[in-house]
Amino acid sequence: MQEATKKLCDALQQTAEYQDYIRCEAEIDQDSGIQALVKEYKRLQMTVQMRMLSGQGTDDADSRRFQQLSALLFADQRTAGYLLSEMRMQQMMGSIFEQITRAAGMDMPVPV
Repeated sequence: MQEATKKLCDALQQTAEYQDYIRCEAEIDQDSGIQALVKEYKRLQMTVQMRMLSGQGTDDADSRRFQQLSALLFADQRTAGYLLSEMRMQQMMGSIFEQITRAAGMDMPVPV
């Protein structure tokens, strides 16, 4: 099983999606200010999503800040590229997880 897992990891690292993600991440890592903005964006994204999923609704201040950060980050080519490459990686990982759980005969749907 460990050998198969290693092969899967090696194959994953050879994909265009992974290579693009690593390249974009390296660009982001060169600027601590951008790193801080991306970290705050992800924190707010998680906060807003968790509130919505739990039925609490959204906090207007967090939602506004998230929207402002989204506009700022997606207006910059580097951060937009990074965030989009991360989304593509998440989609690929979700697809892999879905295929593995299906092969195991488990019903564990991946949220879209």
